[in-house]
Amino acid sequence: MRLQFKKGKQRELIKKFKINNKLTFPQLARLLKIKEGRLNTYYYETSLIPENIYNNLDKKGKYKKYIIGKKNEFWGKIKGGKTSKGRTKEIKIPSDSKRLAEFFGIMLGDGNSHRTCFYKSRINKRGTYMIRIVGDINSGKNYLLNYVKPLIEDLFNIAVKKGIYKGTNAMYLTCHSVQLIDFLEKKGFKPGNKIKNQLEIPNWIKNNKKYLISCLRGLYDTDGSVYKLTNQNSHQICFTNVNIRLMNDVRDSLLKLGINCSKISNKDLYITKKSELRKFLKLVGFINDKHIKKIKMWNLNSPVV
Repeated sequence: MRLQFKKGKQRELIKKFKINNKLTFPQLARLLKIKEGRLNTYYYETSLIPENIYNNLDKKGKYKKYIIGKKNEFWGKIKGGKTSKGRTKEIKIPSDSKRLAEFFGIMLGDGNSHRTCFYKSRINKRGTYMIRIVGDINSGKNYLLNYVKPLIEDLFNIAVKKGIYKGTNAMYLTCHSVQLIDFLEKKGFKPGNKIKNQLEIPNWIKNNKKYLISCLRGLYDTDGSVYKLTNQNSHQICFTNVNIRLMNDVRDSLLKLGINCSKISNKDLYITKKSELRKFLKLVGFINDKHIKKIKMWNLNSPVV
């Protein structure tokens, strides 16, 4: 069974156990006999924690009072239903959620979806059906392997492979699945060239504030940048993308959330005022540690998500 805690309590439990036992995250993962990436999904509350893991973390049962529900181990598949036929590999079909919205943001930023069908019959489709998410091996490796990879695995119950482009600093994650490509298209992510298709934030995300915040986090974790302005005691958070429709969506979304930003200039969108930087960090924030490390050096007196 998987346990559903009140918001923030699952993370608090893991954090307290880690501190009380003076463990690093890799050490804690080894103790629990799970991968560090899987531990991260529990820590950031993107996955419900299994009951056996909880029992190891809370032997005295102090956090039982914060458990608000229990889910079957395969509750996502049961709830979403199975849609495959014949020899097509089945995936878990997730319901709309903040985690799915964040994944969409990641895909809109650094991801691509490909469909190349060579042969199709009633029970089988042959060709290339794949998603790929690309990042920098130096600054984005931890985020890709320890956050994005387990996020995808948990959402869709699918194998995720990693690779490196020879002779470059680029690494990637890939998944192969007909069902996944079909599902993403139904949810608003059309396969093929993102710029040509002018992909945008889909309405099921735009119409839900919590989903929109999660989607923006995924977008900024991938296509965002943070830096100190040269010779100035001020900073900026920038979002860059060549898809003007997506740029307009991001700007409209920030304004909708009460975060003032610049007009779009040369495919860039800036947040500069300290008050607006604080709003963004408090409401949206980052998961990607390459951004968090820089922000921790800023004196904004604002928590980093």
